Amino acid sequence: QVQLVESGGGLVQAGGSLRLSCAHSGRTFSSYAMGWFRQAPGKERDFVAAIDWRGSVTYYADSVKGRFTISRDNAKNTVYLQMNSLKPEDTAVYFCAARGGPPRTGGDDYDYWGQGTQVTVSS
Repeated sequence: QVQLVESGGGLVQAGGSLRLSCAHSGRTFSSYAMGWFRQAPGKERDFVAAIDWRGSVTYYADSVKGRFTISRDNAKNTVYLQMNSLKPEDTAVYFCAARGGPPRTGGDDYDYWGQGTQVTVSS
């Protein structure tokens, strides 16, 4: 069973930065594609970013392209989301997710989910 634990969320002013981390419990982390999603209050869950098992292929939502960077360290079983130039509209609960196979942008394609970490951006 895979367990994912996010950390790094918090309160930040607009224009600031945060780095989210997602620790994967399994020994086979390097075989999973990883994704980040977010859900704001009253809204549906949205795709943010995804990365393949090697870290060589990445996808981003248009709304975060150029501001967010997804990366992974397979030696540490961890995936990261570096968030720069944060905006109030980035406020949401951020979730990481894992799937076997190539990365996807649809949440339904992922098999395992973390519990989420809150990111709040004040104006």
